Amino acid sequence: MPVRGIRGATTTQEDSEVAIIEATSELLAEIARENALDPDDIAAAWFTTTPDLTAEFPAAAARQLGWGDVPLMCAHEMAVPASNPRSLARCIRVLLLVNTTVPSSAIHFVYLRGAEKLRVTA
Repeated sequence: MPVRGIRGATTTQEDSEVAIIEATSELLAEIARENALDPDDIAAAWFTTTPDLTAEFPAAAARQLGWGDVPLMCAHEMAVPASNPRSLARCIRVLLLVNTTVPSSAIHFVYLRGAEKLRVTA
């Protein structure tokens, strides 16, 4: 079975445990809904945050959603200057590696809370 990558991103208003869990939970739920995901099909999830988010690991939200058997990893994104058009403060990104027969063209990436600007190409 092929492995496909599903991307998503969101932002928070503040660096707090509650804000990070809330934003990440919303993002993961929307990705799961848009792609009809079953946690058993997720091979791994890689989360990154901008350096201004340190209050909680985004992966904690996945555990709260019941993704207990999914391998999870968290890291910080590069500190790209705010003058860059694709720079975004308090941003959480995720890359899900999913075992699926769905073609790449049918995968739905999800960008919430202003993170849509990450999809703009220049």
